[in-house]
Amino acid sequence: MKTLKSSEKGATLIEVLVTVIILSIGLLGIAAMQTTSVQANQSSYFRSQATLLAADITDRMRANRTAALADDYTISAFPTSSTANAVSGTRTAKDKAEWLNRLGAALPDGTGKIELASNIFTVSIRWNDRRGRIKSATDAANTTTDLPTFIYRARL
Repeated sequence: MKTLKSSEKGATLIEVLVTVIILSIGLLGIAAMQTTSVQANQSSYFRSQATLLAADITDRMRANRTAALADDYTISAFPTSSTANAVSGTRTAKDKAEWLNRLGAALPDGTGKIELASNIFTVSIRWNDRRGRIKSATDAANTTTDLPTFIYRARL
């Protein structure tokens, strides 16, 4: 039977501990990548919703072309996000109220505005993307970048 020299005692245990440390660092890296991926997917989902909602109001304007070209669909500034806009009045007022309600429901702090210039409509949609924004290690809390604006232009 062979006996171990005193200098070799515990060598296998140290190798196992080093392996466990390296493996745990790798697993923490994978968890961080997964978290970043979920944040990016959420932000991407909000952008998709903004695209669909911009197309929705544009289709409404195409269906009511005369009123749209008469500048009845204009919302000159971003109103406060709400899902309780009164859906009453003219077809144009109903369309705008329904659209703003959908923005408030589909996007966090979602709101929008519509402008007409030279028969080109600019639909701007803004929402709070603080949770989906991927931050760098040196990034300070910046509220202006947390409010992305999606801009959609269409000619009727």
